[in-house]
Amino acid sequence: MRNVHTRVVHTPVDNLSDLLETLASADDKLWPTSDWWPIRLDDGLKVGSEGGHGPVRYEVVEYEPGRRVRFRFAPDFGLQGEHEFRVESEGHGARITHVMTGGMKGSMVVLWPLVVRWMHDALLEQLMDNAERHTTGEPAKPHRMSAWVRLWRRILVGRAAESDRHPARR
Repeated sequence: MRNVHTRVVHTPVDNLSDLLETLASADDKLWPTSDWWPIRLDDGLKVGSEGGHGPVRYEVVEYEPGRRVRFRFAPDFGLQGEHEFRVESEGHGARITHVMTGGMKGSMVVLWPLVVRWMHDALLEQLMDNAERHTTGEPAKPHRMSAWVRLWRRILVGRAAESDRHPARR
């Protein structure tokens, strides 16, 4: 499997680099936490840090501040492989890219094509919108979740994500 999301943003590369540095922090401006489980890492953005978002578990295996962070999925998770964020110069702007590569095992063989892929794609497009929003003011073409994603997000994320955002409600 190979899944790629990329967006060219009309902003200096340093602006996207600064956003990448907020990933998994208390001031995360990139991850779309209003609709999804927040990304949490036990030791921040550094090699060896472990965490994930919701049931998705991974660890940081490579890190270049402001340019790239690569994660490897936990061995007992249904996805085998890695995913990474990259920030690069692109003409008069910058490009943010997320690449996920690997394979599936167990129930993920069925869940990925039916449910997880669509949720993953929606989350990443919202993340790309956030990158554009925080550097240019507003995305040129904001992502809209499909009815299929909204249904599954309500079933799978709903209350769990709400309690993650409001720990006192647990």
